[in-house]
Amino acid sequence: MGNVGTDPEIRYVEKRPVASLRLATTERARKLQNGTVVPERTEWHNIVLWDRHAELAEKYIRKGSRLLIEGKIRTRVWEDRNTLKHTITEIYVDNIDLLK
Repeated sequence: MGNVGTDPEIRYVEKRPVASLRLATTERARKLQNGTVVPERTEWHNIVLWDRHAELAEKYIRKGSRLLIEGKIRTRVWEDRNTLKHTITEIYVDNIDLLK
């Protein structure tokens, strides 16, 4: 569950819609029993939505939207023109709920 950081980017792959967006999830600050304070921590996630989920994203999801997402974590590795290796971890959406 988190907040959308950017408007979805929509593209088509072999006539299938695919949307990409960034989602921020935040762990609240807390105090441990021993008195140690753990600060708030925000993580950013790359989200990929296909087909009907991509269409839903195009119509209804905007920066600041609050979402609950379930999906599969996928990691891709590729080399650029300069032979530098890049790695990206994405969540491929199975279920999505728009929250208020």
